[in-house]
Amino acid sequence: MAKLTIDGVEVEVAGGSTVLQACEQAGAEVPRFCFHDRLSIAGNCRMCLVEMDKSPKPIASCAMPAGDGMVIHTNTVEVKKAREGVMEFLLINHPLDCPICDQGGECDLQDQAMAYGRHFSRFDEHKRAVKDKDVGPLVETIMTRCIHCTRCIRFADEIAGVEEFGAVFRGEHMEIGTYVEKAISSELSGNMIDLCPVGALTSKPYAFTARSWELRKTESIDVHDAVGSNIRIDARGGEVMRIVPRLNEDVNEEWISDKSRFACDGLTMRRLDRCYVRAGGKLQEAGWPQAFDAIAKALHGLGGDQTAAIAGDLADCEAMTALKDVMENLGSANIDCRQDGAKLGGARAGYLFNTGIAQIEEADAILIVGADPRWEAALVNARIRKRWRQGGLKVGVIGERRVLTYAYEHLGAGPQTLGQIAAADHEFCQVIDGAERPMLILGSGAVARPDGAAILATARSVAEKFAMVKGGWNGFNLLNRAASRVGGLDLGFTPGAGGRDVAAILEGAESGAVEFVWLLGADEIEMARLNNAFTVYQGHHGDAGAAAADVVLPGAAYSEKNATYVNLEGRVQRGHRAVNAPGEAKEDWTILRAFSESTAKTLPYDSLATLRARMAEIAPSFATANRIAPAEWQDFGTPGEMSGDAFAGPVDDFYLTDAIARASHSMAQCSALFVTGQQGKTGTDG
Repeated sequence: MAKLTIDGVEVEVAGGSTVLQACEQAGAEVPRFCFHDRLSIAGNCRMCLVEMDKSPKPIASCAMPAGDGMVIHTNTVEVKKAREGVMEFLLINHPLDCPICDQGGECDLQDQAMAYGRHFSRFDEHKRAVKDKDVGPLVETIMTRCIHCTRCIRFADEIAGVEEFGAVFRGEHMEIGTYVEKAISSELSGNMIDLCPVGALTSKPYAFTARSWELRKTESIDVHDAVGSNIRIDARGGEVMRIVPRLNEDVNEEWISDKSRFACDGLTMRRLDRCYVRAGGKLQEAGWPQAFDAIAKALHGLGGDQTAAIAGDLADCEAMTALKDVMENLGSANIDCRQDGAKLGGARAGYLFNTGIAQIEEADAILIVGADPRWEAALVNARIRKRWRQGGLKVGVIGERRVLTYAYEHLGAGPQTLGQIAAADHEFCQVIDGAERPMLILGSGAVARPDGAAILATARSVAEKFAMVKGGWNGFNLLNRAASRVGGLDLGFTPGAGGRDVAAILEGAESGAVEFVWLLGADEIEMARLNNAFTVYQGHHGDAGAAAADVVLPGAAYSEKNATYVNLEGRVQRGHRAVNAPGEAKEDWTILRAFSESTAKTLPYDSLATLRARMAEIAPSFATANRIAPAEWQDFGTPGEMSGDAFAGPVDDFYLTDAIARASHSMAQCSALFVTGQQGKTGTDG
């Protein structure tokens, strides 16, 4: 601890703090451009100058460690004069293009120039001009505006883990960009837009579409993966203009993935905005009564064992609760939220990321089994890298060799290696046995195989053998990748007694044993196998499910409804409506409530509050939002023989994992560039 006097106020700060952080703790405002709490210290901009007793000149507070007995002044005439001088130099080469800059209204340089800038310039030489860099389809560059704060460079190197961004030349001739003209190959590249304190890096899809003060801002939750990143939806009129992150230290810190940020243009494409009923082999427009009548007619005379329902990866908890109750009223136990066939359910500890995302920073050994955290949960991968950079972390991987942005030891390709570790017959056993807080991360793809239950049981035995579960620490983690998965499992949206799972539903539909299937946004199954069954698709995009359906019911996307999602660590979170759903589309639970009136039993809730009370009745964890209900450690998985087949990554294309992303032009460009390798020629190709 160090005691300092700042503007006459004595403060005590933790060891390792800087003078700037001490000033903030004392309530003194210190401007800055290059400093960022989550990045290394650069000391480039000099905007944070303060006076220190016994120092012959002002000091850069961001780079000066706080020491005991320091006396700091932040508001003297000398300090103001020094900052005005720094600002004058920063503005020498900065273009006067605030009126057309997308950073306008959110620009740190603009704000500080109002406080410390002159109303005139003494510089009358030619201004520097820097060629803009093409760094991909997501980030727009106007490099003449760059003030060389190097935040983007440090983010790429330290957080994203891609050493593709840097600087060449010196002084005012310094240029920032990729060393070879190419796109930034990171799933987190969009965060550099937020970090840039000027308009040098902006959003390419959002460019010249709206002003920040025109936008209506709504706090919500991302659904493109299971991390549950906290986001803010900025909308104008009925259109989502952009997605930006919200601070949540326990989940996503202040970052989001590029898919979470840029797939929002898919919210307006390929939308279902009215009902359709198949007639004469073609889908025909219909009203809600006609659609419900067609469904009721198809259900007439069918028993519960002849009907089934499958929930998709983007389904919210309210909709799954309503659909579960509808199917129970129909006498059907054939319900499932595991499109991929994952052998999950039962004990809650068996399908949660029990350690918690933030607690990854406390681990000292990690065993990753059949998972690709970089594509399945980019923010989880960023946390692992953060811990790895601190030193002392050893990572072992069983599965495919992937670039994970941190060093790891590749142990093997398949379940055989996992079995060796379970039998304490592998060199890596010494690592996890000697670790104080070891972790195991099991990928969702590893349990979506025919031997998934046996793999799950073996992973549990590894956790127990090497004391990964002990007082105050649970190192067993299941890396789910679907936003609906944990919520669906908590609600019991799985086959009841004698019920069919997804594989059995598809088999029954082929054989004629299942004659009716309700798809709640389920697009990732083999639709051709449903040809013999009457299929209802309820969702928001005209994806695979809608094309195969006999009745289409237009639902609301995540940005158009108040909904509950449970992230991979079991945290209950609420999303909020930012815009209205297009056309005749409705919130999913209200569609199911309205349809239930066509059946013998009407659902007993007619408001969101009563529906959420029903959710809490099913699973008490839903009673309180923004918290994690502890999961008791129990047996899960089924011991048995594991296949010799190597683990395969469950995500083939990070950018096209769901219906919204597949409708996005931005994500299509990224997929073509980074996945299929269709990058065009650049100026370096000759």
